[in-house]
Amino acid sequence: MKRENELVKKAMEAKEKAYAPYSKFKVGAAVLTESGEIFTGANVENSSYGATICAERIAVLKAVLDGFREIKAIAISSDSDELIFPCGICRQVIFEFGKIDTIILCSDNRGNFETHTLGELLPYAFKLKEDKNTNGV
Repeated sequence: MKRENELVKKAMEAKEKAYAPYSKFKVGAAVLTESGEIFTGANVENSSYGATICAERIAVLKAVLDGFREIKAIAISSDSDELIFPCGICRQVIFEFGKIDTIILCSDNRGNFETHTLGELLPYAFKLKEDKNTNGV
C-alpha cells in the first residue's frame, strides 16, 4: 500500500487531539476507506472508564457515518516508544467494516510501524455466516 506513511502521519496528528486526563495515554487513528478517503480519531476518556472510547472506533464510526462502509487500512499511533496495537473490541469493530486482509499499521511515537493484517490480529472474528470473507462465525 502506497499511502502507509501518510496514514501513520495522520494518526500521529490525530493523537494530539486526544482527551486522556486519566491515563495520560494519547492514541490517534487514521482509517483509509476502499475509495481513498481518510478519517481520523483520538481516544476520549471518561471518569467512568467503561465509557471511554478508543481512537480506532472513533475513526471507523466517523467513516461509517459519512457513508463509507469498507475499510482498506487503519493506522494507530500513541505516545509510547513501543508499537501500539488495537484492543480486541477495536479489532472486532474494524472487522465489521473491513476484511481479513485489511491492513493494520501499528506505530510508535516516532512514526516507525509494522504492517499486519486484521486476520493476523483477529483470527476468529465474529461475522454473519453468509459473509464469505471471514474465518470467523
